[in-house]
Amino acid sequence: MNNPSYSDDFTVGDIVIRKTTAAQQVADGLSDLILSGRVMPGQRLREAAIAAELGVARNTIREAIRQLEFAGLVRVEVNRGVVAISPTRDSLASLYSARLTLESSAVEHLIDKAAIAKVRQAYDRLIDSVATQDVGTIVRSDLAFHTEIVALLKSPRIDQFYAQLCRELRFYLVFLSVKDSQFVQLSGVVDEHKPIMDAIESGDVQRAKAEVSNHIRNNEQRVASLIFRHLPREQTGAAV
Repeated sequence: MNNPSYSDDFTVGDIVIRKTTAAQQVADGLSDLILSGRVMPGQRLREAAIAAELGVARNTIREAIRQLEFAGLVRVEVNRGVVAISPTRDSLASLYSARLTLESSAVEHLIDKAAIAKVRQAYDRLIDSVATQDVGTIVRSDLAFHTEIVALLKSPRIDQFYAQLCRELRFYLVFLSVKDSQFVQLSGVVDEHKPIMDAIESGDVQRAKAEVSNHIRNNEQRVASLIFRHLPREQTGAAV
């Protein structure tokens, strides 16, 4: 039986280019509010109130909420409805465990000079971000540096997964910067990352793994101690 043959010629005339839907615009706007720290962990997002304020149908809000839930920024709780994500000790430990696994694996691949150059560029942008003294900019630059480290694995699927981790982590970091003025110590941001950058550029895999591990574990302890101090116990899953 002959295999079917396919032509390289095709037409794209049937493709319809659509503008961004209202639901996507709402999802993008709510995402910005959450990631900027203007919506706190555990805070309710009331569909009816949002729909009324924006002048859109509740179905549009529900679709936007579904998109945010898929992105890991909100969850639906019994008797409370839709709330912004709020960490438990287990979920935070799981997030940092995933970071540690991915970044430790990534620094085993210190062969591609072009990829390492991108890590250096991200590090330089982190240095520049500190001069802005804008916490949101610094947090984004910090996570962008770690994203380039994970990119050493050269796996688009892993990159997508790590991007989702970063969205959740960025939310917590911005929240802490709002609640605790000492959380982002501008003078120490670059110093915390310099040993990692130096180890990567030296090509010393074991040293790079050790520096990544130290950084992530220290950051986890610091974030956990602060975030569970500022959040009500009922929002963190802590035993009462």
